Amino acid sequence: MTLQCIDARVVAAGGRVLLGGISATLRPGRFTSILGPNGAGKSTLLSLLSAQRRPDAGQVLLDGQPLHALAPGALALRRAVMPQEGTVAFDFTVREVAELGRYPHRRQPDADEGGIVTQALQATGVAGLAQRIFNTLSGGEKARVHLARTLAQVWAPLPGGAARWLLLDEPTAALDLAHQHQALRLLRERAHAQGCGVVAVLHDLNLALRYADDVLLLAQGEAISLGPAPEVLTPGRIERLWGIACTQVRGCDGAVQYLFDQVSAESA
Repeated sequence: MTLQCIDARVVAAGGRVLLGGISATLRPGRFTSILGPNGAGKSTLLSLLSAQRRPDAGQVLLDGQPLHALAPGALALRRAVMPQEGTVAFDFTVREVAELGRYPHRRQPDADEGGIVTQALQATGVAGLAQRIFNTLSGGEKARVHLARTLAQVWAPLPGGAARWLLLDEPTAALDLAHQHQALRLLRERAHAQGCGVVAVLHDLNLALRYADDVLLLAQGEAISLGPAPEVLTPGRIERLWGIACTQVRGCDGAVQYLFDQVSAESA
């Protein structure tokens, strides 16, 4: 069971290549982080993997089937998406927003629909806000509610054992330090314990090193490398792509982390 890009290419209206022939195979049960400098094509790639956009050339496959051949309802049972922006036009409560994640299951509801939503809210630390109006929350609280909605959508295993996927675009951008670690720890647990495939666009290399199993590194619309995070994020590669030197250290848990030096004038 895989989620694959095969020579996927995306070209902007003006002819600029956003993604050029990306090929990558992502597997469930692992946390893959998509990393790269600004403009590398990270969000564009995630939009292909989530079927929000079609490639102009090449294809995206889910378990060997073209992604866009799947009916939207069937796809919604397999994958949940957390975009960068998650505006809500109406005065829904926090619980009502999280319940939107269960909409794809309305024809065959779980025996414990309400319990799933409650568990998702508890997992992201917003159960105490359940009756608050979503639009009154802080940016970080909103992000955690949308994470709960995303989790609720693919909370339980599917009949037949089909893999579930969580696709997230900068899920930690609005979160404070503690909640960044809580969110990524939760996503890693869903991958390892529940067998979900987790794919997240991140900017913080140290968070990726600590929580991601694999890193898909992009630069200028091209895939530079895909593999275990410490093997992909080497000091030399980081300096070439981001223009910043770094020194490798290890946390008290043994995780590889980097101390960063001043950004070079060329990359500033």
